[in-house]
Amino acid sequence: MKGFILSFRSEFYKSRKTAGFWSAVILPLLLCILIFAGFYSRSDKMAMEPGVILWAQFSGAILGVMGSLLLPMLIVFIGYSVNSIEHKADTWKTLFSLPISKFAVYSAKYFYALFLVFLCLALFVLFTVGFGNLLGTVKPELKFHDYNMSGTLSQLYFKLFLSSLGILSIQFLLSLLFRDFLKPMGIGFIATITGVILVVNQWKYDYLFPYSHPMLALSALPQHHNHPATNNPTIIVDIFTQEIYVSLIIAAVVFIAGYFIVLKKSVK
Repeated sequence: MKGFILSFRSEFYKSRKTAGFWSAVILPLLLCILIFAGFYSRSDKMAMEPGVILWAQFSGAILGVMGSLLLPMLIVFIGYSVNSIEHKADTWKTLFSLPISKFAVYSAKYFYALFLVFLCLALFVLFTVGFGNLLGTVKPELKFHDYNMSGTLSQLYFKLFLSSLGILSIQFLLSLLFRDFLKPMGIGFIATITGVILVVNQWKYDYLFPYSHPMLALSALPQHHNHPATNNPTIIVDIFTQEIYVSLIIAAVVFIAGYFIVLKKSVK
């Protein structure tokens, strides 16, 4: 455990100034600012909408972009950036020769990439809630303060996070095996487009293809129910749907297989 913590901390210090780290921070901020500006500019057209509908439109605009293309491509970039430092400096042999178990080194890199994805999605929740409430403050006619969306958004982004684990495991392994960015990037891009096509065309077995999971996770809209005590609308999110289970299984299998592949290949 000590070796894992040391390796994880080392990954943070090595990558804290890289584009991979900052993309996980800047992307949610930039996208939320753009959606905020769009809603602010046409606030007069939405003044009559109830709070739950405004939140659904505001957060849905962000989630729609993330679930289709941005999240899979961000994972491709993060997966490569975590391993690119060793590729560029040619330090794989040195890294695996340290008095730390190879599994600790491998798992620390993987869970650091996992952390960056989780950080990005957590910031999406924070910025979405923050900018939504800011809209309700600067534009009082927008009834954002009439509904609390933070719990629902946390569930939605957690589901999106779980749906991305299969993609992350695959891209992480590809970035270990290939030194250049083009191969994992090309494979990830083609697979992402394929996933979008499968979901759009409603292929029966699209849930078995990991690059379809983010879109599938958000394709079934949350159900609206009235709260029995207050009679206010509530949104119910079904987190553990079939694509989530498949994503978790793929993530576990590829993570374990990747470790043995890396050992056998003797990463250079």
